[in-house]
Amino acid sequence: MSHYYQLEGPGGAPVVVLSNSLGTTFEMWQPQMAALLQNFRVLRYDTHGHGRTHKNEKTTLPQLAEDVLSVMDDAGVQQAHFCGISMGGLTGLWLARFAPERFLSVTVANSAAKIGEQSGWLERARTVRHEGMSAIAKSAPSRWFTDSFVKHHSAKVESLCNTLAQINPEGYASCCEALAAADLRGEIDAIAVPMLFIAGVDDPVCTVADSEFMQQQVKGSHLVTLQASHLSSIEDADAFNTALLNFIQQDD
Repeated sequence: MSHYYQLEGPGGAPVVVLSNSLGTTFEMWQPQMAALLQNFRVLRYDTHGHGRTHKNEKTTLPQLAEDVLSVMDDAGVQQAHFCGISMGGLTGLWLARFAPERFLSVTVANSAAKIGEQSGWLERARTVRHEGMSAIAKSAPSRWFTDSFVKHHSAKVESLCNTLAQINPEGYASCCEALAAADLRGEIDAIAVPMLFIAGVDDPVCTVADSEFMQQQVKGSHLVTLQASHLSSIEDADAFNTALLNFIQQDD
């Protein structure tokens, strides 16, 4: 299956792979690009069933992770730093555990070793299959951002909700089913890749406690908390970029 991706930045620089959250496209990383491109090449891609990457089969977390490896192979990237948010973060957790040789470091933002409850994800998959994406798009701002951010950045929030409303319902539903089944809580204490966890103080989806659990399990990992909700890379982009760059630049 071919994934839509873009590789940008100075030739010969180390690569950072960015993995988007459920219901977004690689465009969500725009607030990170200027900061990263100074010293890194950036590989962004649309997750299975999102944006310009089509869905073609049932989706599982291992498949979402294998997709990252095939995008890297296709782009000629042997090793990279990885940063994923929410579903992209859980994907990074799997990669850190099962494909460590490909990654210089893994940053997991606003995520968890198990995200939410199985019944909730299966219910959401059913909802979008029957009612389309608009029902999910209406309630997204309250899951993604603090009330204050929604109020002061309405155009940005509206643009993300429009993207969400246009996601293929089947692609979205299949990722919900992957999240319903995914649980790495018993695996992550075996991770040896350098890891950073980023949590949002106001995140109702993946809490600070979720990140604290992961950080306690992964030896030598770091945790940064931001004054943000679930999409902290957008809501508190400057602090997010600082945390990410401080972490990946110390490894080089």
